[in-house]
Amino acid sequence: MAGIDDKARPLDVLRIREDFPILAQEVNGKPLVYLDNAATTQKPNAVIDSICDYYREYNSNIHRGVHTLSQKATDAYERARTRTMAYLGARRPEEIIFVRGATEGINLVSQAYLRPLIEPGDEIVISTLEHHSNIVPWQLLREQAGAVLKVAPIDDDGVVDIQAYKDLLGDRTK
Repeated sequence: MAGIDDKARPLDVLRIREDFPILAQEVNGKPLVYLDNAATTQKPNAVIDSICDYYREYNSNIHRGVHTLSQKATDAYERARTRTMAYLGARRPEEIIFVRGATEGINLVSQAYLRPLIEPGDEIVISTLEHHSNIVPWQLLREQAGAVLKVAPIDDDGVVDIQAYKDLLGDRTK
């Protein structure tokens, strides 16, 4: 496939599956395969362990208390934000916010960030492959702002038609 690094190592699918305890189950005598990650993502052991540690050691609200548990929770939260900042190359920890999931994040971007910038006639481009959570926020923004929502088609292989996508981009595309 064009664009793929020929030196990249292949993924060890069996090793990756071992990180996700839920995938040890069988369904109809076959290993569980879970492909609904757009709705709910299964958690690897490292995440499960961290969540359990949080509930065992410092379950409390962040930035809302002066007691020990609140301070421990706040410190852990800020460490996670700083690590995420470094990983993503952000400039300041305050640029990193955590949300409950992609749906909340997309809604936040569409309403808090883009809504003030969108004017009547501006264009928003999505593809036909989008999950419902990445369609409705843009439909709502279109209605609120009088924008135009354009949808890029997919080809016969189920891949976004890049040329058709590029053809949808214009001076008013946000």
